[in-house]
Amino acid sequence: MPQPGQTADFFRQPLAEMIDLHHPLAVLASRLPWAQIEAALAPHFARQAREGRAVAQDDLFGPSVQVAGGAVAAAGRPRLPIRLMASLLYLKHANKLSDEELVQRWAENVVWQHFSGMRFYEPRLPCDATQIGRFRTAIGEAGVEELLKATIDTAVTSRAIGPAEFERLIVDTTVQEKAIAHPVDSRLLEIARHKVVTAAKRAGIALKQTFVREGKALRRKAGGYAHAKQFKRLKKTVKRQRTILGIVLREVGRKIKQMPQVPAEALTALHDLMQRAERIRTQQPKDKNKLYAMHAPEVECIGKGKARKPYEFGVKVSVAVTHRQGLMVGARSFTGNPYDGHTLAEQLEQVTILTEDTGRSPKQVVVDLGFRGVDAHNPGVEIIHRGKFKSLTSAHRRWLKRRQAVEPAIGHLKHDNGMDRCWLKGSMGDALHAVLCAAGYNIRWLLRAIVRLGLKGLFAPLLARLWIWAAALAMATQARRTRCGSLGWMLR
Repeated sequence: MPQPGQTADFFRQPLAEMIDLHHPLAVLASRLPWAQIEAALAPHFARQAREGRAVAQDDLFGPSVQVAGGAVAAAGRPRLPIRLMASLLYLKHANKLSDEELVQRWAENVVWQHFSGMRFYEPRLPCDATQIGRFRTAIGEAGVEELLKATIDTAVTSRAIGPAEFERLIVDTTVQEKAIAHPVDSRLLEIARHKVVTAAKRAGIALKQTFVREGKALRRKAGGYAHAKQFKRLKKTVKRQRTILGIVLREVGRKIKQMPQVPAEALTALHDLMQRAERIRTQQPKDKNKLYAMHAPEVECIGKGKARKPYEFGVKVSVAVTHRQGLMVGARSFTGNPYDGHTLAEQLEQVTILTEDTGRSPKQVVVDLGFRGVDAHNPGVEIIHRGKFKSLTSAHRRWLKRRQAVEPAIGHLKHDNGMDRCWLKGSMGDALHAVLCAAGYNIRWLLRAIVRLGLKGLFAPLLARLWIWAAALAMATQARRTRCGSLGWMLR
């Protein structure tokens, strides 16, 4: 990319002159603490020193042992700017886009490029879509919490919210559904058979029978019998699928013992798949700790009492918003479907960490009846719910009337910021997705606050004037050089 002062920039118009600097996203670009974000995330991308290894060599002086490696590698592709990648995560979850849609729209939107720290318009993609996932994995849960913390600090420094509001919160739980198909027994059994057969072939194990044709036919029959409500035939079909899966598992187990030359990585993957397939084969409809997806063993079946959707398959997520303004100050996932009240202490711990720069910590928490009986586990915090209605003061009863304000916030998290379906892998993916959705929610909250309060960019007018002055100076310098060159040619 050309740097300021190079000749190619004389004919390129800066983004600060192409866009409306009063656009809410342009204003937010000048108010987010980018230096703080870069300082917090930079250690995750520092080059690590590798341990050296002893290498035996023979030369003219005889055998010797030398150490290879052991230094910081200088090779490799230079990393992309941290501000660019962090802004892409903000834009992704603020607009509920996939990684592919995000990079395509970024290349067409000049305001987004200005928000990402670009000085000139770039028609190219900012990065490959897969690099966003690698960046997200590299920074981890602590890194995405820094992104959420930056939005909270921006709301305070912009005076869109007062620090005193962080003392009273509304906390509730919801379900972040995983990107899995509905867990039907016949489908799970067929997928388990297919995965085990594929992993066995990859490990070099030749199976006597793979039941490919019969497995597909049984899966089709099971769907037809279920649709026609012919449950006796459906039960018989599913039983045959269990038998087939058991035959395949036993044959693979026998041939593994006969083949000591199986690669370690392939053998480990095969053992994991066989354990999951055995769980699917033996589990019954009313068993606990059932496996609902081969690729996502962390998925839980959670019932929230909804008439339209009695059961949801995913992970429980706790969210915390401020009582008056509704700013998202915490989002945390919890594996194992714990009781709602048992998640409160960890949620308040996260909120305390994210709001530590404001000098305030939670003192009152307004919750529903799912958080009863946990007062002793949260000392120093007053828990308010309608189960204590007779002992509440008039102020507490007024605060309790706003408990339902968290419900539309959860609705926006799901429908506007992507929490309705998590596509990231594993329990870590669930944790990252929950926090990033909360960061995207706060970005939209800040954009509305900028419009409501009429905020302006901190340095936008000054930067625009500096760009105009620099462009005029560069053009004058170029013209002077041209004149001097013409005069020298005439003198020669």
